[in-house]
Amino acid sequence: MSRREQLYNLLKETFLLLDDGDRRLFSQYNLSAPRYYALVHILEEPGISSSGLSERLICDKSNVTRIVRGLEKQEYIYRKPHETDGRTQRLYLTEKGQTVCREIQNSHHAYNDARLMEIDENTRDSLLHTLSQLHDSLQTSLASDNIPQNGNSS
Repeated sequence: MSRREQLYNLLKETFLLLDDGDRRLFSQYNLSAPRYYALVHILEEPGISSSGLSERLICDKSNVTRIVRGLEKQEYIYRKPHETDGRTQRLYLTEKGQTVCREIQNSHHAYNDARLMEIDENTRDSLLHTLSQLHDSLQTSLASDNIPQNGNSS
């Protein structure tokens, strides 16, 4: 196995561990990770449309529809018609949604602090720099549709 494959596998496994921890934390609040992040995006951008939420969550509109319906059922969000575009609905947090979102954010921040405590400050800074470079490179590659077809690298 090449060093790049080892790096990829370690990044993937680390993501899965972080994701599993998040899933366990959010489930204590009767939420999935996508529902939690939907709440965060709506909190950060009140009035966001479903298509805007779809872009932020990197998922298709049918998934966003299910997420929105579930959050409405929990009385965490509500929809209002767009002022000028009759086809678009704007999404807002209810008071209950704002409260639970902030509570989970606080728990999530504390949990992340505990999970990352073992990494010293210099290593954290270096890791942050390196992962930021990787993030930007991956984002640029995906934006340009630079994905090999049928296993070809060209």
